[in-house]
This record gives sequence, structure tokens and C-alpha cells, in this order.
Amino acid sequence: QVQLVESGGGSVQPGGSLTLSCAASGFNWGHYAIGWFRQAPGKEREGVAFFSRDDGRSYYGDSVKGRFTITRDNAKYAVYLQMNSLKPDDTAVYYCAAEKESSKVPVIVEFPDYGQLSFGSRGQGTQVTVSS
Repeated sequence: QVQLVESGGGSVQPGGSLTLSCAASGFNWGHYAIGWFRQAPGKEREGVAFFSRDDGRSYYGDSVKGRFTITRDNAKYAVYLQMNSLKPDDTAVYYCAAEKESSKVPVIVEFPDYGQLSFGSRGQGTQVTVSS
């Protein structure tokens, strides 16, 4: 059973930083893309960052390039999202997600340098609020 557990969300002032963590289990770690997408009220789901299963490259959404960095620790089956220079527009629920299919309806997001990615499994999400 796929499990993705996020942590690290919270409230921060504009210009601040947060690091999200995701602990993964229940699937073959290296065989699926894994990353993050976000959902803000009244906005479409947006791909944030992910690692490709094909070559392990990282890809980012346009709005976070240069500010967010995705990393992974294969020994711990964990993926992280370092978020710097946060803006109010970054306020959203952030989901850790993997390509691995599950009982959940897949979430399809677009990454400009990659194309469409279908996340078949996701965590419960963690709230990030950027406000002064």
C-alpha cells in the first residue's frame, strides 16, 4: 500500500523559507516519478517539482523556478522541497505525490519542460501560508 506522508508546512512571511518533507513507502522507490504539486483555493492544481523516473532529472513549474529546490534521500525513501523567497501566491496545500497508481483518482499536472505527468498516489497534503 502506497503511503506518502508530508510534514513541514506552516505560516511564513513573504520572503521567508520553508522546507517540506515527504516520507514514502509501499512502492518501488526508483521506478516511479515522485514530487510535489499544490492546490490553492479557486486555482487549478499546479505542478511544483518532481524527479523523473527515466533519468532522475528534476523538473519545476515556471512559477517556482529559481526559488524552490527538490531533493531526495534514497536511503530514507524521502523527498524534500526547499522553498525560498516565498510569496503570497505560494499559499496552497502542498501534496507529495508519486506516479505509482493507487485507489485514488490520478492527478494530472503540467510541467513546461516535461509535459503532462499523472500522479497516481498522493499524501494528505500540508498547508503553506505566506502572509504578512
